[in-house]
Amino acid sequence: MAETSSQKPTLEVKNLQVDFPGRRGTLTALSDVSLSIMPGEILGVVGESGAGKSMTGLAVQGLLESPGHIAGGEVLLNGRRIDNLSDKEMQKIRGREIGAIFQDPLTSLNPLFTIGSQLVETITQHLPLSRTQAQERAISLLKEVGIPAPEDRINHYPHQFSGGMRQRVVIALALAAEPKLIIADEPTTALDVSIQAQITSLLRRLCKEHGTAVMLVTHDMGVIAETADRVAVMYAGRLVENGPVETVLKNPSHMYTRGLMSSIPALGKRVERLNQIDGSMPRLDAIPTGCAFNPRCVKAFDRCRSERPDLMPAADGTGVSACWLNAGAA
Repeated sequence: MAETSSQKPTLEVKNLQVDFPGRRGTLTALSDVSLSIMPGEILGVVGESGAGKSMTGLAVQGLLESPGHIAGGEVLLNGRRIDNLSDKEMQKIRGREIGAIFQDPLTSLNPLFTIGSQLVETITQHLPLSRTQAQERAISLLKEVGIPAPEDRINHYPHQFSGGMRQRVVIALALAAEPKLIIADEPTTALDVSIQAQITSLLRRLCKEHGTAVMLVTHDMGVIAETADRVAVMYAGRLVENGPVETVLKNPSHMYTRGLMSSIPALGKRVERLNQIDGSMPRLDAIPTGCAFNPRCVKAFDRCRSERPDLMPAADGTGVSACWLNAGAA
């Protein structure tokens, strides 16, 4: 039977490679990254700083800073390839088909304009609505994201909102043109824990209701556990594990994911010292031979140091993992 449109991924990233040429050679920031997100699904992309999470989001949006460029692979949005489009063509897609939420809401909003004017401008730029209709939609969006008295608050400036309320406005901006995909890069980092929970709950509810696919970039496994449907773990510019969030967090297959999970303190248990993964993320010009994680892995063996593993079915069969332990080689 033919596949229905609802079964097709909103976003497909196939074997993505991002290079940065330099005087001393070319550095590969992303290598062979493949992932997909279905309509209404939230994919959490997690890893330490330098893992390639934000770089993946920038590559999808066509926002790589020169001389960085996509050197291989494909990015498809609703089945249409977009990685080979011109800057002018991508400008039409950003905002209309791809929305964005960033970690600092204050820098995402222009302090010189009211939030209403910024919402109306975004809406009229991407949707065939009059300014009056756009104003009505802006008020409706503010109400939807939980801004009290939106008819009055629409005339306020960003500095008149708290951090949590500003982030709600940014979410409204991201949804303004009814995009099919939202890339949320550390959207709760600048917020306190109680507000984080409100924002993640809001983001999850709105995306389910609108059928919007979300790439949630974060280093916080707690945010992943509360928000995401699936999780993709990145290390040194590569995808090392991908699967349902409950499975990956409860029974991780890659040793790096296990290290991330073991570093989270347990509630109700007092410890003198938190667990940590020894060592640090390798530099792009010093990626180890074999599995990039092998110098930090407590179970590394000879094959790990000589041969780089590709993604293979994880032990439980619900996800994939780039770890030779899953091949029974140990």
